[in-house]
Amino acid sequence: MTLKPMVRNNICINAHPQGCERETLRQVDYIRARRHAYAQLPGPKAALVIGASTGYGLASRIAAAFGFGAATVGFSFEKAPSATKTGTPGWYNNRAFEAASRDAGIPSRTIDQDAFSREAKEAAVAAARELGIRYDLVVYSLASPVRTDPETGKLWKSVIKPLGSAYRGRTVDAFTGRLFEASAEPATEEEATETVKVMGGEDWALWIDALRSGGVLAPEAITVAYSYVGPALSWPIYRDGTIGRAKAHLEATAKNLSARYATDGLSAYVSIDKAVVTRASAVIPVIPLYVSTLFKVMKERGSHEDCIAQIDRLYRERLYIAAPGGGRAEPPRDAEGRIRIDELEMSPGVQAEVEARMAHITEENLRELADLDGFRGDFLRAHGFEVPGVDYEAEIAPDYDPLARR
Repeated sequence: MTLKPMVRNNICINAHPQGCERETLRQVDYIRARRHAYAQLPGPKAALVIGASTGYGLASRIAAAFGFGAATVGFSFEKAPSATKTGTPGWYNNRAFEAASRDAGIPSRTIDQDAFSREAKEAAVAAARELGIRYDLVVYSLASPVRTDPETGKLWKSVIKPLGSAYRGRTVDAFTGRLFEASAEPATEEEATETVKVMGGEDWALWIDALRSGGVLAPEAITVAYSYVGPALSWPIYRDGTIGRAKAHLEATAKNLSARYATDGLSAYVSIDKAVVTRASAVIPVIPLYVSTLFKVMKERGSHEDCIAQIDRLYRERLYIAAPGGGRAEPPRDAEGRIRIDELEMSPGVQAEVEARMAHITEENLRELADLDGFRGDFLRAHGFEVPGVDYEAEIAPDYDPLARR
């Protein structure tokens, strides 16, 4: 069959297998082209990426493997394709990564399992033992709306809501270009608590505890989780809302982990990353309008970065800086102890220009002041559509397997 994007309520419900494969390999090629810059850095030998199939997690795995030559174990929870229905984008991404790793002779193992479960942590320990490795890099990059508590079996559900008062703000439909006012009622305390349970640092800490107890966490290991701050205009729905409370818990967890495992030399960080388009971006109030305007400004200034470019810089300019006397230097951090790789987005000049444009945007000048086509394109490429070099008129089986083909 031929496959076209099926977008319902700004959510894409299918994927293109070859598009996902090609987009994954584009990121591999991006890192390979910079391989020389990694050669002298004190990088990881074995990386565990929790949430490895898309976005920053996939980029983290690619850069560790093809930049540093690290063995990788990746966890994600995917839906496999059938003869009539496509799988999730991450399923194809994982298979494409595995194929590229195999061809390059880089050890890798992908485990399709609920990363919140106790069984997943046991599987990560078993995989390390089978591969004869100890993890010296653990990336925590989960993005899930729900979490089943491994002890009680309770299903926690996250929400994107403000705290204290209702939110009202302009946003845009990325697929129609229609501007409208989005609104969200304030979260209850129970909803806020559940969001912290899903998106905070509790599960991250359980992962580190399990790896340490299993004897597969290397001395002087690094663990990093990803977060976002963004501009003040987004704080009522983001940083000052339920997500922000969860992110504050994540940041506190980093400090607690570093203190708890200080004798092992563990370094736990939170990296504040740039705004990018994810599979959920189109449905978060204000984000499509802000991000599309941001993209326009940053592209005009030559400072725009996607996930792989961000992680490339995170590794080379933050996490794995060589110390003058040898070994790894501590990365620069802000007053709250966070790594900042969002400094290009948050530069005063960029933010002032974005704010000025957003104040004057109408449906008539939207494409002049914002990069709505870029936002839409990134969203579709995350599902394998609008990827350069792919023939979308050609017949393809939904259960096409990049690993079996190569």
